[in-house]
Formats: sequence, structure tokens, C-alpha cells
Amino acid sequence: MIFSIDKIDKKARACSIKTAHSTIKTPVFMPVGTVGAVKALDAIDLDTLLKPEIILGNTYHLYLRPGDALIKGQGGLHNFTKFNKSFLTDSGGFQAFSLSDNVKIDEDGILFRSHIDGSKHKFTPKKVLDIQYNLNSDIMMILDDLVALPATKDRVKASIERTTKWAKESIDYHREKQTQGVGLKQNIFAIIQGGTDFDFRKVSATELTSLDFDGFAIGGLSVGEANELMYDTVEWTTEFMPKDKPRYLMGVGTPEDLIENIYRGVDMFDCVMPTRNARNGTLFTTFGKVNIKAAKYKEDSNPIDTKCECQVCKTYSRAYLNHLYRAKEITYFRLATIHNLHYYLTLMSDAREAILNEKFDEFRREFYLKREL
Repeated sequence: MIFSIDKIDKKARACSIKTAHSTIKTPVFMPVGTVGAVKALDAIDLDTLLKPEIILGNTYHLYLRPGDALIKGQGGLHNFTKFNKSFLTDSGGFQAFSLSDNVKIDEDGILFRSHIDGSKHKFTPKKVLDIQYNLNSDIMMILDDLVALPATKDRVKASIERTTKWAKESIDYHREKQTQGVGLKQNIFAIIQGGTDFDFRKVSATELTSLDFDGFAIGGLSVGEANELMYDTVEWTTEFMPKDKPRYLMGVGTPEDLIENIYRGVDMFDCVMPTRNARNGTLFTTFGKVNIKAAKYKEDSNPIDTKCECQVCKTYSRAYLNHLYRAKEITYFRLATIHNLHYYLTLMSDAREAILNEKFDEFRREFYLKREL
């Protein structure tokens, strides 16, 4: 990975991340392709209509089905899916934690049951990296001990201690595997934990950033805490993160969340929100959200967003999208997903342009003003 800072406007950053498969311009939103596909889309849609430089795949889901060994045999994620730009794969720890009824966390890892067939599995720091070596993702997230909030101080303390322990095991194992010719073009990120406790966040960030990782993520937020508390926690945590490495805020979120956390120095984001909301009838626009299933759109000949240049807005009306949704036509999922992701990716591109021109404060103000019209 080659990381460079192109411009800093106060705390907002415009950076470039060069991997083996693409050059990623930040701020960047990574569409979520959980099982190797962004829901309702294929690689042709991504390549021709949206053009993301990086998407996210899920280690837990791909390990269980179709299996990481099978994907390796098919030439890794890029050849298997035909998406030839960068992949980031998460560790799978969150899904093991959230999708299983019987999770047991000990000093070695996470024991869980598959949500598909109930079979038992254990994720350890080495195991999740071995899976990701098979997937051949460009950025690999390490196993961390995440905490559901609210949590006791003792539980958060145990979480950051275990996360640091696993991080040391992960980086040592990765560097050892690289000496054996494995993962030479793969990068490895650690995940800072600590809930919304500033002292714990400082401890976790300080311990992890002392290790030789390629980038660092902020995990364990956007799990029900108030937005302002999340923003304050991010602002505090970024102060202890290296300036010369990527900063990734996991699982966040709304357009407002993206703007506010770019303002606080974050480079990378992912969230299922644009794709999930698209399928549920909520479309994002320059002027706020549109509930396309509402009766008022049945005869509306306007595009979803008059300021949007996506293929859907240039071609179809709100009335047509309203009809497709009400008719439960599967085409709706594809068109709505294309629009929502185009909105998110364009928002990031426009934010980057504002940072490069040292006008991010103005861009942020205008972002909110348009939503008040």
C-alpha cells in the first residue's frame, strides 16, 4: 500500500491509497458486498454505472458460504466476482457475535454457531487472517473483541486488553506469513475499541498504533449511542491515530454522519444503509430523504433528485419507481440501489473536491442548507 495525503483542510483530509488493484481517493465510501456482491447489483453495474474503487466483503459470510478455500480455487475474490478493483474484508467477528445465539469469547478467540446450519466454528486471530489470505482481499481487518453498548467499565477494559493481545498476535503472524511469500500484496488494519469512554479509547489507540499496521479503524460506534457522543468519540480518538496512515470508521452511516466525521479527520467509511434503505423504499437526495412508496409520488414525473446525474435519475421518474416498488418488481431493487450508492459516492467525491480547494467548511454548511429547503 502506498498512502499519501493530498490536502488537509483543518481536520478534513483528502488522501490517496494505492493497493495492488486500484487507487482509492478519499474521503471514500465503500459499498457493502457482504457475500461477494453488492445486493441487487453485479460487477458490470459497479464498473459501468458507479465506478467505486473499493467495496467491502464479509469474512464470516464468505467463510461459511461458499467457503474461502473454494474462492481461493476460483482465483480469489477479484476473479470470482469479476470486480477487479480493491476489496476490504472485515474480520467476521461482528457477525459471529451478532448472528449467533451461542457466542463464547475467550482469550483465544470467538466460538460461535453458524446462522445457516448451527455448526460450530471458532475464529482466532490467525484463523481470520488465513481466511482472508484465501480471499486475497486488498485490506484485511483483524479480529477484535467488540462490545455491545451500554457496557460496564470492566467489560470495556477486558475488550481493549483482548483486542490489543489479538492485534499483536495478528501482526506477528502476518509478517511471518509474508516472509513465506503469503499476503505480500495484502494490507492489514487494526481496530480501536473502547466504547464511548475517552480514557479507554486513548489506551486502545495508543497501544494499537504502536504496532506496525498499515491502517487503523475505529470500531464499536453507531450502535445506538447519540450522534453527538459518537462524533465526540471520533474527534477524540483521531487525535491518537497516525497522520500518515488511513483512518477508517466502521459501519457509519447516514450522509450527515459521513460529513461530520470527514470534518473530524476520517478517511474511509462503510455502511449497509444506502443499499438496505433503497430496498425498503427510502432514497437519499440532495434535499433529504424521499419515501418513494408514498402515494404523493404516484403521478410525479420528476426524477428522484433533480440535482443527481445517475443513470436512474436521468432516465426514470418518481412515478415509475413508486409503481415498481408497489408492484414488488425486482427491477426496483436494482434501480434504487444504483441511485442511493451514486448519491453516496458523489457526496464523497464532492467532499474531496471541497477539501482540495480548502472549502470544506463552506461545503458542509451548504450540505445542511439544501436539506432545509
